[in-house]
Amino acid sequence: MGRTKFFALFLWIFLSLASSAAEVSIGTVANVVGVRPNYLTGYGIVVGLNGSGDGTTSIFTLQSIANMLRRMGIYVDPKAIKTKNAAAVIVTAKLPPFAKPGMTFDVEVASLGDAKSLSNGVLIRTPLRGPDGKIYAFAQGPVSTGGGFSESNRGGKVQKNFPTTGIIPGGGIVERALPFELSDTKELVLTLNRPDFSLASEIAFKVNSYFKQNIAKAVDSATVKISYIPGYDRVKFISEILRLKVETNPEPTVVIYERTGTVIMSGDIKIDPPVYVSHGNIYVSVMKQPMVSQPAPFSNGTTVTTEQVTTTVREENGRIFSINSPSLRDLVKALNELGVSPGDLIAIIQAMKAAGKLHAKVIVM
Repeated sequence: MGRTKFFALFLWIFLSLASSAAEVSIGTVANVVGVRPNYLTGYGIVVGLNGSGDGTTSIFTLQSIANMLRRMGIYVDPKAIKTKNAAAVIVTAKLPPFAKPGMTFDVEVASLGDAKSLSNGVLIRTPLRGPDGKIYAFAQGPVSTGGGFSESNRGGKVQKNFPTTGIIPGGGIVERALPFELSDTKELVLTLNRPDFSLASEIAFKVNSYFKQNIAKAVDSATVKISYIPGYDRVKFISEILRLKVETNPEPTVVIYERTGTVIMSGDIKIDPPVYVSHGNIYVSVMKQPMVSQPAPFSNGTTVTTEQVTTTVREENGRIFSINSPSLRDLVKALNELGVSPGDLIAIIQAMKAAGKLHAKVIVM
């Protein structure tokens, strides 16, 4: 009998920032309207898989392979295709601003069918389209899943992450420039990452003080409009504005990356005591016992070897602990002493946020 406790890989990064105001550049708290990344999407086929691709039930994969071969002059009935070395994927990418033809960028692929793994596969040239339906780039190259399995000397496999998603570093190449020209804009518009009336007002004040002209105006808590200075180089003008320093209070944030169990906490995060948390573990034990079935004497039967599998699930009694301090450090200490897994930690944080006890922005990636 073997007993296994399944725990996700847990990496805890705790960034403790002072609650006082910090001086940062305008470029870190605001964006230039029009200067932004753009999302591209495409549908492609990953080939070269070692029998871990889509099965015959994924009809769209078989049809896609038949269509691809047809464009190469090979006509095959989709029903006659039985390969498991290919998988249909959705290809996504974030095109940087001012991307020009010939520039490369990273792309991500995710299985669309029932493939077990995309590891060591190669993505066939895939067109990437923007929201307007036009093709702006193509993607192609070997897929990297970052491992996915660790093998023992007996050939056993333990899954560590999700091998049905992966990345292709530098796998995208720009074919069409984005329809945006900085020279066509009549004024510079800044949008704040986090709406704040005080911050918007301070940005306008800093810009007017630096250029000694009344060219900036805070329109609302998230928008600052700045008039261009005639004869002033626009690239230099924008770079000087984005380098100006303003004072801001960092927003308390909790970032959760579920795939790897990474949790990042930053800022002056507060909680409302008291908080009571119950936690319990579930243990699964699997026992395999070989069995031999013997035929009756003088019969024509054969001896058959089988295995009897017994699965037992045991749940520990829930432990309840209380937090009577508004400090984040006390919460971290209590959770560490409890020995929660990343999945439990994510559930606890989200539940505390939903209960109104955790005052921070929670981002799940």
